Amino acid sequence: MVKTPWAPIYLFISGGVISGLGKGITAASIGLLLQSRGYRVTPIKCENYLNLDSGLINPIEHGDPFLCEDGAETDMDIGTYERFLDKNLTIKNFITMGQIYHSVITRERSFDYAGEDIEAIPHVTDEIIRRLKVAAREDAADIVIVELGGTAGEYQNSLYYEASRIMRLKHKDTVLHIHVSYVPTPPHLGEPKTKPTQLSVKILNSMGIQPDIIVARSDDMIDRRRRERFALFCNVEPEDIVSSPNVSSIYEVPLILAEQKIDERILDKVNLPKSKANLSAWKTLVKKIKSSKEKTITLSIVGKYFATGDFVLGDSYAALFEALHHASWAAGVNLDIRRLNSQKVEAQGVKLLAGSNAVVVPIGWGERGVDGKLIAIEYARKNKIPYLGLCYGMQLAVVEFARHVAGLKGAHSTEVDPRTPHPVIHIIPEQKRILKNRAYGGTMRLGAWQCLVKKDTHTWRAYERHHQFLNEKTGLTSERHRHRYEFNEAYTKLLTDKGLIIAGRSVKESLVEIIELPQTMHPFFVGTQGHPEYKSRPLRPHGLFVEFIQAAKTHAQG
Repeated sequence: MVKTPWAPIYLFISGGVISGLGKGITAASIGLLLQSRGYRVTPIKCENYLNLDSGLINPIEHGDPFLCEDGAETDMDIGTYERFLDKNLTIKNFITMGQIYHSVITRERSFDYAGEDIEAIPHVTDEIIRRLKVAAREDAADIVIVELGGTAGEYQNSLYYEASRIMRLKHKDTVLHIHVSYVPTPPHLGEPKTKPTQLSVKILNSMGIQPDIIVARSDDMIDRRRRERFALFCNVEPEDIVSSPNVSSIYEVPLILAEQKIDERILDKVNLPKSKANLSAWKTLVKKIKSSKEKTITLSIVGKYFATGDFVLGDSYAALFEALHHASWAAGVNLDIRRLNSQKVEAQGVKLLAGSNAVVVPIGWGERGVDGKLIAIEYARKNKIPYLGLCYGMQLAVVEFARHVAGLKGAHSTEVDPRTPHPVIHIIPEQKRILKNRAYGGTMRLGAWQCLVKKDTHTWRAYERHHQFLNEKTGLTSERHRHRYEFNEAYTKLLTDKGLIIAGRSVKESLVEIIELPQTMHPFFVGTQGHPEYKSRPLRPHGLFVEFIQAAKTHAQG
């Protein structure tokens, strides 16, 4: 008998040995498999930090904050869930320890605990459990997948583990624990070693938790012999050791887990029916990803959040990378993505951009690296290289156009130069008042904002061709936003007289949302205040990105 939405199954997913193993991808993959069998799945990410959300965290430190429809600034894993499940999530799917303590302390100050002394157990764990149940109830979930941030044994996340233990104690038949752990293959030995996972399982055991299933992250599939020894030492059945080897694309993971019947093992353990899974669309996607492609386009992303010490990473723009890949698969091309630090472009000039078939300037904040971005924008405009500006990339495209086409010397954004003679990008009065008090959190235009797109523009064609209008007659769209600074309406006539097209305005307040250049001036030059990258899905790539990649493909063909 199928469980009702009011008595959901809870799957807790923990990690062992090291971070970055792919708990989020594992959680999303399991969610996809269970959803493909007809179950309503709700994922939840539990973060350890004391921030209320991810909005004010340096993206180099913790990656790209994923922006939800309701304006919640969350962990990157929420984006993975959305892309795999093709489902919009909200703040209820994202929990931080800061939220938990804030809620408990606020209730204590309001005398809601009737004078009790407030302790980590049971009050903090009760609040964690309450939030998990609220998310399940509000989404009418059959199955709730709870990803526990960090690794087993960290003091920061111990209360999440304690909450999972308490739930298992009270609801034995509806709570499972899945442990994702690393099984390394040292090059000098040439065989996988299970001791690290054995140790992380012992840590779980010491917390009163016995994993039901172990997902072994490794270079290759775990063979039968090691699986049996592995199972013996970790106190599980051999069939409950599931291999998750390295793959060329994360979108292969659900199919690899399905081959090992992880979803069937889960459903058996909680006594739920196993209706037939429908993974045909996902299999077609993976086949398309892995197919050989004749053309490779060189795409330069000019940003300021790539460098971390001596390493160059892409996590600060995770959603952008995913959206570009989704579009490349739809266009049937390979991508050679250059990650260009905008400060290096400032120092070394346009030679770093040589050979680019497309240029993206993504989100950013503050003065550092701005000149490098402006150099890249001017280079793309003058050389008719397809350009896509996202948020700051749109604002700086306006600045570059104002300076070099409209002749407004010294034009800038007041974010960078408060004394600019031509503040073509500025902060609107209400936000200015709030920022005087240094109240940075939540002062931005956040979440979904509707926009009306102008006909006969690149933007209109992108939304029309890819069926992404909310209302095609009126050109109504909606994109997620995360910014404070806006196009200055005082310069609208001057800039449009010089050729700039206002391709979209917000329904509320008629703020400029999208700018572009006419095809007589440039084959594809578009900037948007919104963030279409957060809404791109592997099975439904965003139209703006697809048209941008198609333009880059044309440029590469000469």
